[in-house]
Amino acid sequence: MTPAPIAVALDAPDLETAARWAGLVTPHVSTVKVGLELYLRYGPDVIASVRGASGVRVFLDLKLHDIPNTVAGATRAVARFKPAILTVHAAGGAAMIRAAVEAAPQTQIAAVTVLTSLTADDLGAVGLRGPATDAARRLAALAVGAGAQALVCSPHEVADVRAEVGPDITLITPGVRPAGADTQDQARVATPEEALAAGADLLVIGRPITGSADPGAAAAGIAAALRRRVAPR
Repeated sequence: MTPAPIAVALDAPDLETAARWAGLVTPHVSTVKVGLELYLRYGPDVIASVRGASGVRVFLDLKLHDIPNTVAGATRAVARFKPAILTVHAAGGAAMIRAAVEAAPQTQIAAVTVLTSLTADDLGAVGLRGPATDAARRLAALAVGAGAQALVCSPHEVADVRAEVGPDITLITPGVRPAGADTQDQARVATPEEALAAGADLLVIGRPITGSADPGAAAAGIAAALRRRVAPR
């Protein structure tokens, strides 16, 4: 059975828990995501631990944002550990994104457009004009023009971003919550089915899976629901 297009966010308190969660969900999902906190605490060891014997794809979500030379060096440093995906901030500009792409030709560089925690008021406060959709489209076009192979955007913007960049760019959507789940610190969310229907390729889901009593069963249930949605009728 093909794993579902889900990246489980392993926001664990320690390395052992992250590895255990990864082992439980790997039969059901295509990808596991290592975020900034876990990587800073354990470094490259966390990548090997969550990849395990299964060889599951690792999405390294560091959201690099610095001058091009620094981002190139950081990208080369982590590319040695062969993450499938590495994030940079699209707001870092075209030269920075291009530096990351050139530094890691075997890793898919995903540019983060607008964080899912930001509201319209937040965007205005940091100087991003217009609603989130407009900001996401502008940043998406910039990033793809600089060579980014993937984009991170909320489910609310994914259809417009898809229209902007076409079918060949991988769209990754955080802020995905099964119906009835707590939105927690996410401002712009959707269900897995809604995000997939809007045009997402990879759904980032964390606490609704890892916070459950049985993360493996939770991942299996969401994966099965997605398969039913895309199954031919």
